[in-house]
Amino acid sequence: MSHHTHHAIDYVELTVDDVAAAKVFYAAAFGWTFTDYGPDYAGIRSATREQGGLTKGTPTGRGGPLVILFSSDLDATLEAVRRAGGRITTEPFLFPGGRRFHFTDPSGNELAVWAER
Repeated sequence: MSHHTHHAIDYVELTVDDVAAAKVFYAAAFGWTFTDYGPDYAGIRSATREQGGLTKGTPTGRGGPLVILFSSDLDATLEAVRRAGGRITTEPFLFPGGRRFHFTDPSGNELAVWAER
């Protein structure tokens, strides 16, 4: 049985300058686990399948497509990102669907996290 949805975003790769350091950051900030495919690539695991990867290269930084993660506790996630070494670029703000914040990871990639409230 396939866990993939036709025409849905299925897999996201983040280009990082140090795969090992990125794994430490994302594990500490979000509890992510990984499948290693050598020193230059690690797959990001979900409960049911691999849903993304960390690949070594020149990070795109801010201004590219924005990956937005969901959190059931935005304040706790904000603190976890800070403790893990992420830089908050936009403090939590309200929008019609809830609240969100933006951050950059140690490689400079910008992501966001949102919650329903």
